[in-house]
Amino acid sequence: MTETKDRKAKAVGINHVALEVGDIDQALAFYGAFLDFEIESKSEKAAFIYFGDQFINFALGRTQGPDANRHFGIAVDDKDQVRRTLEKMGVELLGGRFLDFLDPWGNRVEITTYANIQFSKADHVLRGMGLGHLQKTDNAIAELRQKKMAPPDRGQ
Repeated sequence: MTETKDRKAKAVGINHVALEVGDIDQALAFYGAFLDFEIESKSEKAAFIYFGDQFINFALGRTQGPDANRHFGIAVDDKDQVRRTLEKMGVELLGGRFLDFLDPWGNRVEITTYANIQFSKADHVLRGMGLGHLQKTDNAIAELRQKKMAPPDRGQ
């Protein structure tokens, strides 16, 4: 008799993040001040903003206090540009080695540079977003290579 293991679904990635905010229009204005995105839909109680094939769902009704360690990360093409814009906006940066801050409702956000991390979008998605020029750093590729997930060598 063959023993079978319980099969588990394999996680493929994060499709979206849902954030509770106090005001949908203010959330769109705040995030729109430093990020370029498409508004897929909007109502008085929710909005969906897309970054290519992923999205953030703003939902009305945050009631808890500010996040201390819980956070989500957004990969961008130019982290320094985000830093400069946040500083001009008067947003308090939380210090440390990461570019972390709290949005007006206490959601902790970390900004990271796409080129430096393992997370990868398909080439056709990047091209569709106008970001086909982005390349991973050698360190990011080495991390992916250790997991046998590296893109083809740049010389090929």
